[in-house]
Amino acid sequence: MKVFNTLTRTKDELIPITPGEVKIYACGPTVYNYIHIGNARPLCVFDVLRRYLEWRGYKVTFVQNFTDIDDKLIKKANEEGITVPEVAERYIKEFWVDAKGLNVREATVHPRATENIDEIQRIISELVEKGYAYTAGGDVYFRSKKFDEYGKLSHQPLEDLEAGARIATDDIKEDPMDFCLWKGAKPGEPYWASPWGDGRPGWHIECSAMAEKYLGKTIDIHCGGLDLIFPHHENEIAQSECANGCDFAHYWMHNGFINVDNHKMSKSLGNFFTVRDVAENTAMSLSAT
Repeated sequence: MKVFNTLTRTKDELIPITPGEVKIYACGPTVYNYIHIGNARPLCVFDVLRRYLEWRGYKVTFVQNFTDIDDKLIKKANEEGITVPEVAERYIKEFWVDAKGLNVREATVHPRATENIDEIQRIISELVEKGYAYTAGGDVYFRSKKFDEYGKLSHQPLEDLEAGARIATDDIKEDPMDFCLWKGAKPGEPYWASPWGDGRPGWHIECSAMAEKYLGKTIDIHCGGLDLIFPHHENEIAQSECANGCDFAHYWMHNGFINVDNHKMSKSLGNFFTVRDVAENTAMSLSAT
């Protein structure tokens, strides 16, 4: 069996680390709203991949996370006058309504970022100790240029990524391309105690931590949407491989976008249709006929 590997840009023979077993990590939703049909595409694509591998006789361990602490959840909580955990619980429940409506199976494990703070802090500590990360202004940042292979997934040199990325220069960072591993606490935001002060994890580090905890330091397949190649997956590779000194994932698989008027469907653009809306409209159309 061959899979298209974003890392090599070729169709590579699938050779699992452990014969007969495949370990997969799939980036899951940030639970601050209903999922739209663009979010649903990777759910369906990688559910099919998992089912096919199992049909072929592989034992598949499939991990898909919930991002339950993030700027978007904090904003939603403030708008509605509720807590971030309340936002997360609401939309995780709504996620399952939609996922089951799509006949998407539950993953082997659905870890949450907030349940893995100790593991996140452990990896950050290792990166700081090895000189790959540094503290500044209450935050902790990763030194992107210290990782020689940065850009190997997106197949662009660091200079091109730096020129094309929407990154605001921050005086407290050593370099504009450095990314945040730990965010210092701000008034009114959830926080956890840490060696670097109260704060919360950055987005990228949570997936490295949960992939390692539930699948090991090197996994077979990491997957997600094309929009995650850079910076999310690129940063996952950098921090994981610098912390552990080994490959993070052997195969990277990415699904394409659902486009509306030649633009990627996204909540930020407002050009999206929720799975719930499509299901309800379909049901109404069927009942009318």
